[in-house]
Amino acid sequence: MTLARILAGTSSALAVLSLSGCGLLWNCTDSTAERGEAGVRVEIVDESGRPVGVSAEVTGWRREPHPQVPADGDQIHFDIRFEGAGQGSEPAVDACAVDEKRVVLGCQTMYSAQVFGPKGPYTGDHYLEVEHPERVDEVLLIPDDQSSEDRRTCEDDIKDGGGVHPPEPPGVGDRL
Repeated sequence: MTLARILAGTSSALAVLSLSGCGLLWNCTDSTAERGEAGVRVEIVDESGRPVGVSAEVTGWRREPHPQVPADGDQIHFDIRFEGAGQGSEPAVDACAVDEKRVVLGCQTMYSAQVFGPKGPYTGDHYLEVEHPERVDEVLLIPDDQSSEDRRTCEDDIKDGGGVHPPEPPGVGDRL
C-alpha cells in the first residue's frame, strides 16, 4: 500500500514537471536553413523564410582595378541598394559574382549599415575580389539574412543554443 502511494506521488510530480515545460532532458536541435534563390533583386528573409521588410538590389557592376591597389588587376566593382522599413535592424546578404552557369567565383557579406553613398543613405558601391574576373557574368544576392551573430549550437549551450541558423555562405564553385 505504501509503495502504491509513493509511485502515485512520483507519477504526479513527473506529470506536473512535464506540463510546466520542465523536463528531465533538454531537447536542443541544431538545424541550418535552406539557402534561398539568388537574384539581382531579393526580398531579404529570416532563418524561417519570412520577409524582414527589406529588399536588396545590385544596381550595376563592372570590371576594373580597385583604385587603392591597381596593381592587383581587375576586381568586380558593384553598386548595391537596400530599401525597406527594417533597414535599422542591419540585415545582411551575400553578394556573389557568378559565371554564365551561376557558379560562384567569389562572395562577400554586405550589411545594410555598411552601405552609404552619394545616391542616398542605403546605396553604395563595393569591390569584390575574384580569381577570374573575366569570367563574371552577373552579381547576385542571396536573400537570407546573414546578420545573425548568435550562432550558438547545442554543443555550445544545450539550454539556449540550437535552433535554426542562417545557411552557410556560398563558396567558390557552388552553384546558385
